[in-house]
Amino acid sequence: MKIFVAGATGATGKWLVKFLLDEGHQVAAVVRSVDRLLPETQTHPNISLKQASLLDLSDQELKELVSGCNAIASCLGHNMTFKGMFGEPRMLVTDAARRLCQAVIANQNPAPIRYVLMNTVANRNRDLEENISSKEKMVIGLLRVFLPPHGDNERAAEYLRAEIGHDHPAIEWVAVRPEGLIDEEVVSEYSLHPSPTRSAIFDAGITSRINVAHFMAKLATDKKTWEQWKGQMPVISNLQ
Repeated sequence: MKIFVAGATGATGKWLVKFLLDEGHQVAAVVRSVDRLLPETQTHPNISLKQASLLDLSDQELKELVSGCNAIASCLGHNMTFKGMFGEPRMLVTDAARRLCQAVIANQNPAPIRYVLMNTVANRNRDLEENISSKEKMVIGLLRVFLPPHGDNERAAEYLRAEIGHDHPAIEWVAVRPEGLIDEEVVSEYSLHPSPTRSAIFDAGITSRINVAHFMAKLATDKKTWEQWKGQMPVISNLQ
């Protein structure tokens, strides 16, 4: 399979690229700096890299980049610096999802491609009755107003859920919702649930980025895993 990875040099994306290459798949990615990839993946024969900022590319360039891909996996996120959180592009994840999906639609592929989005457990799946407390609603409302990356994550998932929807002829999707992210060097056991099993704000669990990458790789390449979760927003957390 051929998978396009957005955010390939990030803390999760670099592991996703490695897993895909280790399994014999082809990877295409747009990166600002090749050096931020894991050393063993930088010159791998199955990786195709374009050095650029994804949103700076033209529609035609994006169309060519995703041509022939069976899946797109987005690990894009905002740097946790003042500029990263409050500077441009404020809608990085949403704009990338919209433009990549438009590129896929323009290519008129014979079969739907898979779009795997890394999201956040603080975002509700509005297809389900995910009840949260009034206090949690208040905190999430404040995050939406005062922390632009949270609003971006919400909009990106909502674009897939509401605009692409569940019956699009060109695109199927899954939005992966990790709990509190941590860095680990090896894959460990993790659990998957359709909805949060604890408060995302006041009692969040932990999820290692490498586990998120492992699950995203399975979604992108494994038919059984995809059929189980497509059109959903599974919550992933480390088993403790």
